[in-house]
Parts: sequence; C-alpha cells; structure tokens
Amino acid sequence: MKHLLDSNTLIEAKNRYYGMTICPGYWAWILQQHQALEIASIVQVREELARGNDDLTQWVKGNTHLFEYANDQPTQAAFADIVAKIAEQVPVMKAGALEEFLEGADPWLIAKAMTTGAVVVTHEVYNLDIKRKFTIPNVCSLFGVPYMNTFELLGKLDARFVLHH
Repeated sequence: MKHLLDSNTLIEAKNRYYGMTICPGYWAWILQQHQALEIASIVQVREELARGNDDLTQWVKGNTHLFEYANDQPTQAAFADIVAKIAEQVPVMKAGALEEFLEGADPWLIAKAMTTGAVVVTHEVYNLDIKRKFTIPNVCSLFGVPYMNTFELLGKLDARFVLHH
C-alpha cells in the first residue's frame, strides 16, 4: 500500500461530501484503489470506525480486507520511537495530550507508514502552535513521513466520479 487512510478521511467523506448513497462511486473507488495496492488503512482505524452504528460502520465491517495489521515487529519498533519522541514534548502540551494520542489509531498509522514508506492521508493540518493535542501532520513531520489530505489523494490518483445517464 502506498497511502494509509486516517479514520477522519472516511468519516468526513461519509458525513459531508461523499455520502454513501449520494456518491457510491467514491466508496467503490477506495476498494478499487486498494486492489491496485494504492490505498489501505490499519486495524486500529477499523476498530475506531466499527464502534459506530451507521452506514460507515457497516461498510467497514464488510470490507475488513482494507485494514492491515500494524502489530508486526518493525511497526512496533516505530511506534516505540514515536512514543519516545513525542514524550519529549509533553512539558509544552496540554495535560493528557500524550495519553489521548497514544489511545487512538494515529500513532500506529504513522508507525505503519514509517515502516512501509506509505503516505498518511488525513484531514488534520500541520500547525506547530497547537498545544492541546498531538496531530498527525505534526508527528509525521518529526519523522519525515509524508502526508496529504483526501483531495490531494484524489488528484494524485486521478479519481473520476462521472455521472452516467
């Protein structure tokens, strides 16, 4: 896989611009790009999304092959590197920011990208002034991991959702 999807890319798509009944082509495109080894995500993202009770939850449960395991040794080692590096920033962050970050899928997503050379796809934005939480782009930048948003991904992979009558 060359691109790893953060949960917010799927949630935002479902809630806003690519509703599952409005633009089913988007969801089919994700699966097509997964088969082409361009797009994947990780089990921790699947677990976050599976806690819901909506169309996205059902889609995630029906497409478990999209979500790869992030428990291999290289990914665990990268996760440990992430923990060590961001722990250095704890004194300038809001209390509990480290624990909140480590409880979610984000550090595992970044660790998997580090070990596979993938690009992280997220709607979070790079901003070093954010002190209330650790963001994917800020942590990615510490490790030289590339990231982009959904629309950059769509352009990069030449996505086309064409209306046929």
